[in-house]
Amino acid sequence: MTLLALLAFVVFGCLLVLVGANQAALAETLDLDLAATGLLGALLSLGIAAGVLASGPLVDRYPRRPLFAAASLIAAVALASVHGGISFAGFAVALCVAGFCAGVWEVVLNTGIAEEHGASSARPLSLVHAGATAGAVVGAPLIAWSAAQAGFPMSFRGVAAGFVLFGIWGALAPLDAHRAKRETKRSGAGIDAGIVPYAGIAACYVGVETAVTLFAVPWARDGLGLEPSRGVFAISVFWLGLLVGRVGLFAQRGVAGHRLLVAAGLSGALVLAVGAGLRLPAPEWIVGGVGLSLSIVFPVFVSLATQRFPDAPGTATGVAVGAGALGGFAVPWLTGRLGDAVGIEWAFASLAIWSLALAGFALSARRR
Repeated sequence: MTLLALLAFVVFGCLLVLVGANQAALAETLDLDLAATGLLGALLSLGIAAGVLASGPLVDRYPRRPLFAAASLIAAVALASVHGGISFAGFAVALCVAGFCAGVWEVVLNTGIAEEHGASSARPLSLVHAGATAGAVVGAPLIAWSAAQAGFPMSFRGVAAGFVLFGIWGALAPLDAHRAKRETKRSGAGIDAGIVPYAGIAACYVGVETAVTLFAVPWARDGLGLEPSRGVFAISVFWLGLLVGRVGLFAQRGVAGHRLLVAAGLSGALVLAVGAGLRLPAPEWIVGGVGLSLSIVFPVFVSLATQRFPDAPGTATGVAVGAGALGGFAVPWLTGRLGDAVGIEWAFASLAIWSLALAGFALSARRR
């Protein structure tokens, strides 16, 4: 289960950087401004949100292998449908569908790992989510290279092939081996207002993660006067920071708690406010620092949310991660609008506000 999740999340990470790494080619083909670029990334996140919200209760109630396999096949078809002459609407639909299926993947894998490891699940979750960061680190330059050599559709087909491969593996894997033996719950059972702080943490984190990935290239090019390649490299460094932090969390002993989330949000806000706010000409170091600061957020809040609601871990994961994907919709769209209005440099620096809000939600969850 852990090996499947680790490698499947590599493909998930490649999906997350597809739009950002292809931003220059997509902007030329689809005539995109910053707001439209943000909207495309937001639609991917919206699809993920819908997928995790819809699949959360299903994961608690029904067999997971057919759910995982079906999501894999549909995602592959959606991504493979992208071609050089595609319209904006067609591209948006493909992203939404692929995102929905990726959301199903996320809930199945997160819930399975959390059930298997219980209170100590933050460490194995950090390991499998390191797979997503590794996929993004390696995927961003490979995607940009692929677009330069054979056009941006080729990178979409490569990720589609990954969904097919792991869909077959998941169809044969014991995804239900550690399902808790409990009475079947109706949708939403066991969930109360205590989920709200975790949803807020998720929304802020995914919003910052998505916005950094989408706008690193235009920020480096238009805000700092650097070559677009510096922005692509910055995307890889951002995800490398996430990877290093998650591997470090895996190497630590003990149970990760809410204080770690508060510290992560505050440090991420500080790096963004100082680095981006002062327009330091070092985008790789700035976003790398943000990635390292926020690296532990996702695995820790998923672990804490499933412990908070042990009778409905899939639903808790779905609601929290779904809210995260909604943040991935709202924050990039707002950032793009702000960038068109006052400049990408100020819009990028404004992401510090969302990181600060993350710390506030973490503090609220701790008090509860």
